[in-house]
Amino acid sequence: MKRIIFSIISLIIALLVNAQDATGDWNGVLSVQGMKLRIVFHVTKTDAGYSATMDSPDQGAKGIAMTAASFEGNVLKLEHSAAKIVFTGTFDGSSEIKGEFVQAGMKFPMNLCRKEVTVEKPKRPQAPLPPFPYNVEGVKFKNLKDSITLAGTLTYPKGKGKFPVAVLVSGSGPQNRDEELMGHKPFMVLADFLTRNGIAVLRYDDRGTFFSTGKFETALTQDFATDASAAVDYLKTRKEIDTKKIGIIGHSEGGLVAPMVAASRNDLNFIVLMAGPCIPGNEILMLQSELISRANGLKEEDLAKAKEVNSAIYSSILTINNTDTLQKTIHKILLDNISENKELKEGDEAMIDAKLKQITTPWMLNFIRYNPAPMLEKVKCRVLALNGSLDLQVPADVNLKAIEAALKKGGNKQFTIKKLEGLNHLFQECKTGSPNEYAGIEQTLSPVFMNEVLNWMKSK
Repeated sequence: MKRIIFSIISLIIALLVNAQDATGDWNGVLSVQGMKLRIVFHVTKTDAGYSATMDSPDQGAKGIAMTAASFEGNVLKLEHSAAKIVFTGTFDGSSEIKGEFVQAGMKFPMNLCRKEVTVEKPKRPQAPLPPFPYNVEGVKFKNLKDSITLAGTLTYPKGKGKFPVAVLVSGSGPQNRDEELMGHKPFMVLADFLTRNGIAVLRYDDRGTFFSTGKFETALTQDFATDASAAVDYLKTRKEIDTKKIGIIGHSEGGLVAPMVAASRNDLNFIVLMAGPCIPGNEILMLQSELISRANGLKEEDLAKAKEVNSAIYSSILTINNTDTLQKTIHKILLDNISENKELKEGDEAMIDAKLKQITTPWMLNFIRYNPAPMLEKVKCRVLALNGSLDLQVPADVNLKAIEAALKKGGNKQFTIKKLEGLNHLFQECKTGSPNEYAGIEQTLSPVFMNEVLNWMKSK
């Protein structure tokens, strides 16, 4: 009898130990702007404590080391400081953790389970599939200035000959060579289209992402320009390339990078600005916030208040150079805005800190203070500037007008400027232009847009 009782007690103890064990693989689904992304945390424990890595299978990211991990009182907390990610969840003692995923102050409910989860892949009919009727080559090239190696893909037509080539430069945020976003791979689609029509294309992973070395989180737009310039240098060593017909196609922030490169060297044949900004960064962000918020149904009085707060923050950034003073000033603006409308509650200070960190990163401060027009005035090569009429992130009319004015002021007469009706910031055919639509649209790139680029490139 004693042996039976002892066995039962041992079994209960074993179950309790297992119930408190948060190690292993945890699977969840993150819903963001209509897109479902799988997240996998791999939690381990050593004598030194807990550690974890994170996978984002749908974005092609694996083994991202979390900077902090803890499991206390059935609460699992995982953090990644550079990405401003925090997951906090309560373990039910068996197979589920109910929690919340926070990134840069934005909160999303997300539960984790032991079983592998699946999500229905979005339909992306334009995504090219092998076999390809052209050469596809994985390449690496060095940015000697910053001692980093960029990894990418070079596609070029089959057969003999020297081909014109475009370097693709992505928009803001860490991007892979396909500029992958919400299941869309616009740079893969564009590269496929151009290469099938006789134009070589080099696209590459941003520094510090995927297979490229370096640090993304400390880089400024000007640093990304040195990466693009290194890509041009590399192409000049390739026997398949017509070195007199090398150009850059830059999307969004890439539309800031392309003029920087073109202004610094005289061997570019062309640049294409895909929704490239040409008004100061603070003005871009003000317009962007207002247009997107209005499209998403924010009330006019709330729009007015947001505009007032944003204006105060950006004015501080433009006039205060001391970092400590600037952070204190912005913190007070954010604190006053919350306390003016309600009593402060638990979590408000954390939200303010997250917003403050987001606003005062070196990249963001540089972007807010940067005026693209003077750089564009120095560009002497051919320029094609395209914007969608429903672009709410880089509004077409004000930016295309500024691009035209800058090029004329600099004496450049080799430019074409067009507003493409019904297209958004990603150059998809859309209804409102709101980023909330991006994931739900099956089209990756409008054929109208791609043909505009191709026909212009072949026109001379």
